[in-house]
Amino acid sequence: MLDAKFPKIGIRPTIDGRRKGVRESLEEQTMKMAHSVADLLHNTLKYPDGSPVETVIADTTIGGVHEAAMAKEKFDKAGICGTITVTPCWCYGSETMDMSKDIPHAIWGFNGTERPGAVYLAAVLAGHTQKGIPAFGIYGKDVQDADDSSIPKDVVAKLIRFAKGALAAGLMRNKSYLSIGNVAMGIAGSTVNPDFFQDYLGMRNEYVDMSEIIRRWDEGIYDKEEFKKALAWAKKNMKIGPDVYNDGKPIQFDDKAKEEQFEDCIKMIMIARDLMQGNTKLKDAGFTEEAEGHFAIAAGFQGQRQWTDHFPNGDVNGDVMEAMLNSQFDWNGKRAPFIFATENDSLNGASMLFNYLLTNTPQIFADVRTYWSPEAVERVTGTKLTGPAKEGFLHLSNSGAQTLDATGAEKIDGKPAIKPFWDLTDDEVQANLDQTDWVPANVEYFRGGGFSSHYLTKGGEKGMPVTMTRINLVKGLGPVLQLAEGYAVELPENVFDAVNKRTDPGWPSTFFAPILTGHGAFKSVYDVMNNWGANHGAISYGHIGADLITLASILRIPVNMHNVPESQIFRPRSWSSIGTENLEAADFNACQTFGPLYK
Repeated sequence: MLDAKFPKIGIRPTIDGRRKGVRESLEEQTMKMAHSVADLLHNTLKYPDGSPVETVIADTTIGGVHEAAMAKEKFDKAGICGTITVTPCWCYGSETMDMSKDIPHAIWGFNGTERPGAVYLAAVLAGHTQKGIPAFGIYGKDVQDADDSSIPKDVVAKLIRFAKGALAAGLMRNKSYLSIGNVAMGIAGSTVNPDFFQDYLGMRNEYVDMSEIIRRWDEGIYDKEEFKKALAWAKKNMKIGPDVYNDGKPIQFDDKAKEEQFEDCIKMIMIARDLMQGNTKLKDAGFTEEAEGHFAIAAGFQGQRQWTDHFPNGDVNGDVMEAMLNSQFDWNGKRAPFIFATENDSLNGASMLFNYLLTNTPQIFADVRTYWSPEAVERVTGTKLTGPAKEGFLHLSNSGAQTLDATGAEKIDGKPAIKPFWDLTDDEVQANLDQTDWVPANVEYFRGGGFSSHYLTKGGEKGMPVTMTRINLVKGLGPVLQLAEGYAVELPENVFDAVNKRTDPGWPSTFFAPILTGHGAFKSVYDVMNNWGANHGAISYGHIGADLITLASILRIPVNMHNVPESQIFRPRSWSSIGTENLEAADFNACQTFGPLYK
């Protein structure tokens, strides 16, 4: 976990500024609304370390520009990443609004008949749109009594969705993406685009050559005592699987060479972690510069082929370094996962980061590898698919940064899940490890050896809910985001055996059945595969598509493919000024009109 203060949500209670009766009669109700929102966020949302989200309420209600400025000054000192304005009444819109352009804003106008909260909401949202500062409008469906301090369910849903997006944006800001190496095998996403990270995410880019890992090996720039502990833990808990690739092949490694490779892989975990977040133990050993790290909230490793032709693999095929970093446990116990991208695919790394910050759960990085139609499955195996996979499935496999938490061993209400680290039990950690073995790498592909994590995601009878997403860059347009909600499904044993052997017997596998809508890219599973924008996808536990759409609108990234019901889509009110019939077109036009959040 980076040594950084977490951002907070600022809450702005706005009020009718007329004294001698009007304002005085509304003070208590307005402040109650502010505290109700603060309590909701504090009791519902958590930071990546598991602590409750914090809010800051303005010292006074805001009836005019002076009090708005005072609230802004307080928020600037508190590290605010977004604001929620609340009011039960009419207020003076452009005098009370937050004019900050580089953080997101939401306004909850109380639906009550006594005072025109809805009128203020409409007026101030119009002001935001006119000034080019998009804001989210929140208005309850049902009329409430003036003395009702509860928050209706529909309002709760929008407050939480906005806060998640604002916090995710705030957590990324001023952090870095660390490239270890450069472009892997011509993969477009590993051509790191600093304008994307700077303008849209508020992040900077850091770069080190892969030779830095060799230097730290050779010069002993890692915690020697921790390495002993890590190696002992790894030998006990990371069981080496059968060498399914290399029997009879011209290039082979003996047991001694494999043991040395395993030790190097454990060192790579520690070194990559230290490169990202630093390590005070290195300063104690005289390596003050190295101890600082790169303040990286996400990273990627080039690996192929300049590394993997000579050294143990570190970027693909379920390798030790990336699989363990993306998991929520190691020799030091349970911890927050790192976001670490295979082949330095920074766009998939950013997609993983979005998912993680919205859920606090570790991520699967996978190739979107093969579409299996029901007809193809029946032809190859003689089995007719049923259940969630009856329309076919996508085989997600072959990429190293696949969390071990995705075995399906973790449970919520008895069903397979992926949980935040603070909810994990020791038994679930051990079960994830027990269901994973580490297969010696295929030396035809990875001449330097190494090991691949090997497991199957078990989704249970109805499948484990997951969302796959991906950011792509379009020349002349910028970033676009696509997503697909669906289920990680289990296949009949004979189907799995046939599919696995035809693909690769030593890779981790997740089988994904997207939810179909009958429209566009979701007419069929084939259409999902055929419209996916790149060779990789980031897969998160849960159906989080609506949260991703809200976050994308905060950052001004249009969404070009999704299967989220229209009723769940929550974007700034300004988007409706650009179009309501074709929401996708309005989204693209709004993002282009208002431009990146930080530009």
